[in-house]
Amino acid sequence: MMYLQHCCCGGNVLTVNRIETPWGPWEAASLSEVTALFSTAQVPWWIAGGYAIELAVGHPFREHEDIDVLLLRRDQLSVQEVLPAWEWWAADPPGTLRPWKRGEILPVDVHDLWCRPGPSEPWQIQVMLDEADGSEWISRKSSQVRRPIDEIGAVSGEGVPYLLPEVQLFYKAGRPRPKDEQDFSAALGVLTEQQRQWLGSAIALAYGSRPWAARLGLPG
Repeated sequence: MMYLQHCCCGGNVLTVNRIETPWGPWEAASLSEVTALFSTAQVPWWIAGGYAIELAVGHPFREHEDIDVLLLRRDQLSVQEVLPAWEWWAADPPGTLRPWKRGEILPVDVHDLWCRPGPSEPWQIQVMLDEADGSEWISRKSSQVRRPIDEIGAVSGEGVPYLLPEVQLFYKAGRPRPKDEQDFSAALGVLTEQQRQWLGSAIALAYGSRPWAARLGLPG
């Protein structure tokens, strides 16, 4: 069974208004709505997916189906406090959904959460969980890919925290879809040499090959 993956929508970014899934429709919250909702969180969080790329680039360039927020696994219960009245479901295993009970610690193989204001409402936000060890972020794709937590994100001029483009592109590089290729092309011009080097090394560690190596100016 399919389920939606990393992408975002909202603000002045182009959107797809409604997407049907086996578990009901998606009508993604806007970037401003998500930012307002998560503004009370006492833990780190970042806008992820295609929207993170657009925040890094500085302008919208494609449509989006949903909006993603990245959270560290150790902080997972904080989102239940941020949105206490919302309904939460976990992708457990991937391709299925089940209710996420209040206070439940999710197993390590659950990385995606869907949430909506109520059972009759459309899904509005997807939350993804990533690993951490002390002050280090650890990629769920490979424990060899690590970085200080305070070096995986940035804050936009409007105060929106988002994943840095090389971190988001790393996740997109495993099995790039057309929209991932579009995101890579858009982000390429804003990547520094250091960001390109990190991205190439992370892709090689996690996936064993570097499909974007030539365009990053790195050895294949």
